[in-house]
Amino acid sequence: MQSHGEIQPRIEEGIDRKALNTLRKRFMAVNATRLRRVLQTLPTRQYNVLQLVPLLFDVNYPLLPGFVSRETPCGLASFEPETASLQIAQNLTRSFQYRRHPAGFTPQIQALYLMGSGGTIGQSDQSDLDIWVCHTPDLSATQRDELSRKCQAISDWAASQNCEAHFHLVDPISFAQGARDNALGIEDCGSTQHYLLLDEFYRTAILLGGRFPLWWLVPVYEEARYAHYTEQLITKRFIRTADSLDFGHVANIPAGEFVGAGLWQLFKGIDSPYKSVLKLLLTEVYSSEHPQVRCLSLDFKQAIFAGQLDEDELDPYVMLYRRLERYLLERGESERLELVRRCLYIKANVRLSRRSGMMDWKRNIMEKLVREWHWGPRQLQQMDDRTQWRIREVSAERRQLVNELTHSYRLLSQFGRSQDVINQVSARDLSLLGRRLYAAFERKAGKIEFINPGISPDLSEPVLTITQSLSADEGEPYWSLYRGTLNAQELADHLPLKRSRQLLELLAWGQRNGVIDAATRFALHPGDSALTEYELNSLVQCLRQQFPLPLPALTETALSRASEPCKVLLLVNIGLDPLPGNSQKNLHLISSHTDALGYSGMRDNLILSIDQVTLNSWNELLVHQYSGEEACMQALQDYLTSGREHQRLPELEVRCFCRNRASAIAERVEQLFRDASAHLLSSPPERFLLQLQNSYRALEWQDEQISMQILADRDQLLRYLGKPQPRYSKLALDNYALQGQDLALILPQDQPGRIQLFYRLKPQWQAEISLLDERGALWSTRQSYRDEQTLLLPLLRFLQSIRLRRQANQPLDSSVNEDDLLVYAILPALDGNPLRIEQRPLPRGGMDPDIYAVQAIAEPGGRRGPRVTIFCDHREFSELEYGERLFREVAQHILSRRRNREAYPCYITDLDLSAVDPGGRMQTVQYLRYRQQLETALNNAMQALS
Repeated sequence: MQSHGEIQPRIEEGIDRKALNTLRKRFMAVNATRLRRVLQTLPTRQYNVLQLVPLLFDVNYPLLPGFVSRETPCGLASFEPETASLQIAQNLTRSFQYRRHPAGFTPQIQALYLMGSGGTIGQSDQSDLDIWVCHTPDLSATQRDELSRKCQAISDWAASQNCEAHFHLVDPISFAQGARDNALGIEDCGSTQHYLLLDEFYRTAILLGGRFPLWWLVPVYEEARYAHYTEQLITKRFIRTADSLDFGHVANIPAGEFVGAGLWQLFKGIDSPYKSVLKLLLTEVYSSEHPQVRCLSLDFKQAIFAGQLDEDELDPYVMLYRRLERYLLERGESERLELVRRCLYIKANVRLSRRSGMMDWKRNIMEKLVREWHWGPRQLQQMDDRTQWRIREVSAERRQLVNELTHSYRLLSQFGRSQDVINQVSARDLSLLGRRLYAAFERKAGKIEFINPGISPDLSEPVLTITQSLSADEGEPYWSLYRGTLNAQELADHLPLKRSRQLLELLAWGQRNGVIDAATRFALHPGDSALTEYELNSLVQCLRQQFPLPLPALTETALSRASEPCKVLLLVNIGLDPLPGNSQKNLHLISSHTDALGYSGMRDNLILSIDQVTLNSWNELLVHQYSGEEACMQALQDYLTSGREHQRLPELEVRCFCRNRASAIAERVEQLFRDASAHLLSSPPERFLLQLQNSYRALEWQDEQISMQILADRDQLLRYLGKPQPRYSKLALDNYALQGQDLALILPQDQPGRIQLFYRLKPQWQAEISLLDERGALWSTRQSYRDEQTLLLPLLRFLQSIRLRRQANQPLDSSVNEDDLLVYAILPALDGNPLRIEQRPLPRGGMDPDIYAVQAIAEPGGRRGPRVTIFCDHREFSELEYGERLFREVAQHILSRRRNREAYPCYITDLDLSAVDPGGRMQTVQYLRYRQQLETALNNAMQALS
């Protein structure tokens, strides 16, 4: 059964108890070596914690750490405290004296295992202690709770000793059956990775005290018959039940576990890729072998059985590397192999380029490996100076790490689908992970690339040079960022860290990646821009304040939805001076117009560009620039459209640091965005009107987007305001729009379902009349007058007739109220403002609806439009009778009824459009326009006859 130290027990041939004892001693020898290496690596206080842990679980002493009560489960199987442990305990409390448990006492703690990187080349000062506390299966719920509280109390004490320790309660019987309710050391994927967790346990666990794993004694070739083999060992009394614990076998690993393991390692790898690449590749190796997977733990056990007891080669990380090396060499993937070597070297954290007086075991192992890798002094120096890596080294390393992570993601997805193990839960996890990878590494227009996912601890530069240059081909300006302080002559001899068309993109990239920090100073070559050192430093400080690092943790909830903007920073006029002439002369134009969108008597637009930085819910930082006269309008449109799309507005900040009126410009933009949002995103949404220089912009919703109409002058504005509306839509005015104009008083008065008439008497017996109809549309005209009564009465009669016609087409209980028609006079103000508005009563006389001076009826016609019939004093004038002479005949009739044939204006007092609009959808302004056309034709005919 034994040849050259190899032990090959066969259950059918009978097992030699001496061989089993030899195997156990071999495992215990390796265990002792690993434990010694753990303790050698730990600082003093952490060393004391680990030495004391077995004793703390063996006893319940009130003055020792972890005491809960005297009923807390205790007693560690087969435990004999070492002198060092007793000395540490007595240093904590001099009254402690160790006493053995009485005869017949049954220990309730069956074993303690340290799992993970402890005792391996992967152990570091930052490594925590993951300890399995294996207890008897018969503990009550109360006892489990007490034991759990004891674990937490020991963890708290360890933390006070600068030692991070985690304890996991394990019922070995339940664990072997795959039942457990905690993560057991590989965090929140533990519940779906039973066999992979067991594989990691068997190859890394260090027995601190208690029973050894029964798995140790089962040959690899018997792994598939594990239950039968272990039953024979126990029933035939080759070993005592009280000496071992049965956690189960690793003969068959379900395909779904590889998906779960890969998902979790990829999740962690996004922020700390070096720690995950090795385990991701191991998952790839295992999945490539499925279903005949040869676990590393089986290689470890086979080496012990074969008598290959080289402690260095049995190091779990060395064994992991050997397996990955074979796999990648067979595939000819040398670049990936070099990445694995770098990951292992970084994990070991042994700086071989620096001489050390002490030759410890970690250094010996790594020197041996590095010799195999043929790494020269230069490569070792570069690896050891990783904390000083700058942008270029980090960018090159990032490319390989990102390639590895995305490769693993694709492989994981393909494997899961090919094995038909993508269930609803893992499909969702894969989708979330895909989004997380996309958010972290995918390039897209305007996105600030994050280049340092855990590669270098510090990329900050003490001094940077920023320059503006012109591109050689198109002469476009662009910005460059250089290390150090460079003068104009030195720039050509150095490669920039980054180039960009926009300065803000450059600064945001530097801030996001830690190249620019609070201590960074700048040398500036602004080129043709108006950028000053003050503005540059203010921009950097603003970015650091608004987007502090690290960014908030990316949550699963955020990833489960489409990305949406969370915070928007608008920076106005970067590197631009909106009043360059005044800067040079140190003058400002004197005017009452202080609006940044229409400044001074020249109505200058001071908002020349807006650079936008957006942080979205996926932690992506995006930069976009709006430039030119419409910069503010375009930025506003996009901001509002995004707010409507995502059902909420992001947090908004606006800053400006240009030379002239910076504070006023920022305040104006911010207030404009907030006011426009309040109106356009209200329920129901309103329209919004603002003034830009001497023109106007009307914003409203059309087809789920913000539509902006450019109205070049007042005439175009009036045409827009008079458009019929399918339904009432309130029009809100920007604070600076239409200042000093009648419309600024009229438009805010509109109310749904109400007709409001406004008039203003002007010099030389002229008057302006405006009307807001029931849907907020505006009609206006200018005419001469003799007195207020004759000015308003014809129009009021006409409106009354329309009201009566509508009333007749509505149910009796919904008749139109008299209050739906209001009259206002626009008067000179008394308080310094140019105008005021005053409501006037409706005239009581002359409104009788039965008085019809001139009535018109329109009916559908041919190509020439509706056919018109006019009734004057109940006499009918129709196109059928008079054709093109219709208006001439009517005018002749009216003049004949007047004294001295006076040609003062004639008014249509009633208009029937029911044949043209049988559904009654036309609104009052449409009636008024049609009336105005008829009146114009009639009055022109009258003038021609007089």
